[in-house]
Amino acid sequence: MTKTVLVAVDGSPQSEEALDHALEEHPEAEIVALTVVDPAEAGYSVEGAAPDFPQEWYETAEQEAENVLEDAEERAEAAGQSITTASGVGRPANAIVQYADDEGADHIVLGSHGRTGMSRILLGSVAETVMRRSKVPVTVVR
Repeated sequence: MTKTVLVAVDGSPQSEEALDHALEEHPEAEIVALTVVDPAEAGYSVEGAAPDFPQEWYETAEQEAENVLEDAEERAEAAGQSITTASGVGRPANAIVQYADDEGADHIVLGSHGRTGMSRILLGSVAETVMRRSKVPVTVVR
């Protein structure tokens, strides 16, 4: 029996579907909604190589993460359930797998953004990476 389900949330419709799926399919489990702040999204400096991590960007990203988690809590509450929330910093796939390992999650649920073609090659797939690296079952919701 699944005791702890980790759901990756980012505010997208796909992650909302993933949360809904976890709430419906695992009503007795502890649901943990995790959002990840990715410093790579801060952009690159004028010099071109090193990522630029301005404090203002980070504070904005943290506020957005907090909003995503509040929305997830409200969604769960509307479904008559409560969830635990958490946030991390780093590459999303790595942070999701690491959190699952560290916190003993039994299952991971995440949404697929459905990238195809060149965008998938350039951006990669968080879902694909999580599936490859996870030690626990992973459900990808489309």
